[in-house]
Formats: sequence, C-alpha cells, structure tokens
Amino acid sequence: MSDRLRDLLDLVVGSLDEPDVDGRTLAARASFSRDHLDRLVRAATGETPVALRRRLLLERAAWRLRRGATSGTEAAAAGYGSPEAFSRAFARAYGVPPRAFAASDLPVALPARNGIHFLGPAGLTVPGPRAGGRDVTDRLLHHHLDRTRELLRIVARLSAEDRDRAVRPGLVIVWFEGPEETAGLLAERSVRTLEVWTAAIAGEEPPPAESGELLRRFDHVAPRFRALVDDVRARGAWDDAFVDALCEPPQAFTYGGVLAHVLSYGAVRRETLAGLLRELGHPPAGSGDPIEWEQARR
Repeated sequence: MSDRLRDLLDLVVGSLDEPDVDGRTLAARASFSRDHLDRLVRAATGETPVALRRRLLLERAAWRLRRGATSGTEAAAAGYGSPEAFSRAFARAYGVPPRAFAASDLPVALPARNGIHFLGPAGLTVPGPRAGGRDVTDRLLHHHLDRTRELLRIVARLSAEDRDRAVRPGLVIVWFEGPEETAGLLAERSVRTLEVWTAAIAGEEPPPAESGELLRRFDHVAPRFRALVDDVRARGAWDDAFVDALCEPPQAFTYGGVLAHVLSYGAVRRETLAGLLRELGHPPAGSGDPIEWEQARR
C-alpha cells in the first residue's frame, strides 16, 4: 500500500466516530478539493471517500450488532437521523434488517472489490499485492538473515575478552550441539548451521568448521541458502525429501522440515545472542520483531 493511500485511509477511518463528517470535511482535512479527493480515493479503491466511509460504518454496525448493540445506538454512531433510516440502509446492504442479521451467520464484510473492510473493534483489513508479494516463509527467512547479519557485525567489534566470556554457563540451544555459553560460540553456530544445511541440500561437502572470519562466511552462505529455499518454494517442493549422507547413519529430511528447523532454532539462538550482547554493553538496534523489520523496510 502506498503512503498516500495509507494516509487517505487513515483519514477516513479517523472520522468513523464523528457522525456529522461529510465529503467536504474530509477534503478539507486532506487539504484537497472535494473533487480531487474523490478522484484519488476512487482511483485507489473504486469507491469515493463518502461511499467507503458509509460502507465501513455499516460493517462496524454489523460487527457491533453481533455483540449486543442496538439499532438505536448504531444509527446514531453511523450518522443516520433515526433508527428507521438506519434499518432501511442496513437492510438494503445486507438483505436483512439489523435484528435478523445479529442472529444470522451472514458475513460482516460487504462486497467490495478493493478488499478493504472493517476489522473489529476499531481497525481495517487492507489487502496486499496478490502477485509478487513475499509469503510467510520468505518473510521469516529474510528477517532471520538480516537480523543475524546485524548481530554478527556487532560480534566482530567485540574484544576477545567479551567475545569469549561465558555469560550463559551451561546454555544449550540445540540438544545435540552442546553448550553455547559465549557470544563467539553463538555467532559461530549461527553461521555454521547455514553452512551445514546449505551443503546438505546442495549435495556438497560443508566447508571446514571455523574456516575464516564469520561475517565473510555468512555473506557467502546466506545468499546460497536463500536461493535454495527460493527454488524449493517456486517448485512447491516443501514435502520433497533428500538424503543427508553426512549424517551417521544417513537420514532423509524434507525441505520444509529443514527450513522449519533452521528458523526455529535460529530464532532462539539469534535472540539469545542479542540479549547477551545487550548484557555486554553492545545492544543491537531494534527488538528483533519481524513486524518492526517489515515496517522499517517500507
């Protein structure tokens, strides 16, 4: 969603609790003429601001009616002059009067090609692009790699004493890998995990352990791992399996299972490292929340 459309939607949503607002008022708040605002919003949503607002108010009323509100209160909240006028408008939109709707299983969302709908108690659903957008696996992986690289850059600046200090005595992230008590070891295994699984998926020998500077190793393996995952996603091959001959004895894993393993344990290790760096006086930027990461990229 463009910043302009987001601002215009915020303008409309911000007016829902003001029954007397009309198109002229919305235009004045946007510092546009009424005609210009109508053109902008219609071009982006297929509805004028007034029509969009009216539909959202009816959807809000429908949501509230299901939760015990009355036609009288919703008529006033939606800007109708009387409960009768509200009931007529509601029945035209939903095909049944408010009382019957409240007892039905009809959807709250009215038909709208733009996909913008009221989301109770006071929000909106706004569809994203349906082609070319990132699915959840891509979001999780991209965020994980970005966050891991951020932390590795901080680790690279630590003194040897801080890097090797046992801040978490006895800490175990993955049961078969043993303790990870230091920032250096957490960082090393963050990179090593990607190297091992990239080699396994690609059918290669992994590089020797601790073979070079961490950030350089990460910058080499991260794009390769992401490309392998992108290929699996494009082929819809999450349930396809491969045999990892490096295991003793060799074992079969699905691609989806491997990605879930890497991201699940990787997130625990990553944010444990972030907390450890804070204790050492080298806090990373941000909380590590994927929501904040996505918002910062817009």
